[in-house]
Amino acid sequence: MRIKVCGIKRIEDAIMAAYCGADAIGLVVGQKHNSDDFIDKGLAQKIVKECPPYISSVLVTELDDAEEISNLAHKIGVTSIQLHSDCTVDSIMSLRKSLPHIKIIKNFHVNGLEVIQAMKPFESVVDAFILDTLDLANDKVGGTGLVHDWNISRKIVKEVSRPVILAGGLTPENVGEAIRFVKPYSVDASSGLKGSDGFKDEMKVINFVYRAKREFFKVRNLSLEN
Repeated sequence: MRIKVCGIKRIEDAIMAAYCGADAIGLVVGQKHNSDDFIDKGLAQKIVKECPPYISSVLVTELDDAEEISNLAHKIGVTSIQLHSDCTVDSIMSLRKSLPHIKIIKNFHVNGLEVIQAMKPFESVVDAFILDTLDLANDKVGGTGLVHDWNISRKIVKEVSRPVILAGGLTPENVGEAIRFVKPYSVDASSGLKGSDGFKDEMKVINFVYRAKREFFKVRNLSLEN
């Protein structure tokens, strides 16, 4: 089970997430929709530079131009890119050519079973999919705090050939149930780990990581026994 804490906006939060057991942090740069988590590339670069070893830094972006994304990722120094845009298969192929050593994750919003067919053309060009919830009312494509239909997410996990990361309204309270039901490769949380100041809350991160890992090993042990 891999765990990403997204929407990191301070160096100290990145370090805290790493020490709490997170495997990756998400830096939201390149804005086209509403979000409280966007930071500029200069701050993102500083956060990446201060990240401890063994933690992956992920550029989470709404940009869709391959050259612009490539330049941004190179400038910041991330190890993965998470695309929350309408990037085409061709543009992702172009991005992969310019950044051959960077992992590429494509976001899809779970709003019906038809999303499975929409994902299929991307299986050959991405390293993983992330499932999130769209909030049209507030013009948000991520970090919405809204849970989608996990029945569809579970079906996606079974039917696509790439690892599936589950996001969308995950909290320390529901992450265990989400893992038990959907059985994703990884989980990703942002708004559910915030404190009243808008930054990451250490106890929420600790509880999220602990409960996610605990549930994963329960699920894993059951599958091995069967």
